[in-house]
Amino acid sequence: MAKLLCLNFGSTSTKMAAFENDEKIFSKSYTPGEDGYPKFKNLAEHQEYAIDLAAKNLAEYGLTFEDIDAFVARGGGMMTTSSGTFAINEILIEDTKKVGNEQHPGKLGNRICFALGQKYGKPAFVVNQPSSDELIEEARYTGFKDIYRHSDIHALNQKEVCYRYAASIERNYEDLNLIVCHIGGGISVTAHRKGKMIDSNNIIMGDGPMAPTRSGTIPAIPLIEMCFSGKYEMMELIMRVMKNGGLKDHLGTDDARIVEQRIEEGDEYAKIIYDTMLYQISKYAGEMAVALEGKVDQILITGGMARSKYVTDYISGKLAWIAPSTVIPGEFEMEALAAGAMRVLSGQEEAKEYTGIPVWTPPVVD
Repeated sequence: MAKLLCLNFGSTSTKMAAFENDEKIFSKSYTPGEDGYPKFKNLAEHQEYAIDLAAKNLAEYGLTFEDIDAFVARGGGMMTTSSGTFAINEILIEDTKKVGNEQHPGKLGNRICFALGQKYGKPAFVVNQPSSDELIEEARYTGFKDIYRHSDIHALNQKEVCYRYAASIERNYEDLNLIVCHIGGGISVTAHRKGKMIDSNNIIMGDGPMAPTRSGTIPAIPLIEMCFSGKYEMMELIMRVMKNGGLKDHLGTDDARIVEQRIEEGDEYAKIIYDTMLYQISKYAGEMAVALEGKVDQILITGGMARSKYVTDYISGKLAWIAPSTVIPGEFEMEALAAGAMRVLSGQEEAKEYTGIPVWTPPVVD
C-alpha cells in the first residue's frame, strides 16, 4: 500500500490531497485571499506556508511526511513534454525559474514535491503536465510562417477521463479514438488517437470556443484594428481574451448557473450567447472528428459545466451523427495525480526522464 501526497497549485486555487493507492484520505481546496489562506508577495513565502499547511493536513489523519511514499505535483513552468509521469529532477526545477511567469504559483508543486522527496528520500513526480504536447505536425502550423500552434490543454483531467471511460468498457485507452470536451472556466476540445492527444485548441492563447471567461477564436483583422485604435493597452486586451471575455464580456457573469437561470426567466440575449458557446464547442468537436478521420469510438463530455443537462444535451445532440456521447462530470485532477504515480509505483509504467528539451521546435525559415 502506497501513500501519496498530491499538490495542485493554480492562479486561483490551491489543492492538497492524500491517497492510499487510489483511496482518498483527504482532499482540501483553498482560495488565496479567502478562507484564511493568505496571498503572498513571492513564491518563497508561499512555499514555506504551503509546506507547513500540508504537514498540518497530514497530521489531522495521523500522518507525517515520513509516511508518504511519493510526492506528486500537477506541474507547471516546464518545457513541453510527452504525456505521462515524469520524475522531478534538477533540470525541471531549473526550468521553473526560466519558463513562463516567474511568480506563477503553478510552479510551486514541482518545487515542494522535489524538496520533500529529497529530504525524506522518496520519489517526486509530475503527471500529465499542462504543456504535455502530442500534436501531429499538421496541427502546429498557421497561415503565418512565424506563428505556430502549441499544446496547452486540460491534459491531466482529459487523460484521466479517457482512462476511466476505457476501464468502464474493459478496453485500453491506447486502443480507442476519443473526442474529449472539457468544459469549465476554460474549454479544451481534443482528439485522442490511440492514447495520444493529436490535436486541440490552445486554452492559453485565445484559441478555440468561447468560454465563460475567455474570448476564444475571434476574427483577426477586427482584433488588429482594436490593438491599433489607441483605445486599449496591450495587457487590457490580453486580459479580455484570457480572463474577461466570453460569457463574462457578453453577460457580465462567468457563472453558468446564473446564465441558465436567466434563460429560464426568458432572457433571449443570454440564451443566444450561451447557445453560441455550446455551438462553438460542438463545431470544434467536429474538427476533431476530421483529425480522427471520422473514426470516433466515443465523445466524452467532462468538466464542471458537464453537470448541466442543458449543456450536455445540446452538445451530445449536435454530435450524435459522429459518435455517442458519455458524460463524466466534474474534474478528477487530484485522482489523476495519484493514478499517474501509482502506475509507476506499481510497475505498470516507468517514470519518464525530464530533459528540458521541448517536444517540438519551429523550423528555421528564411
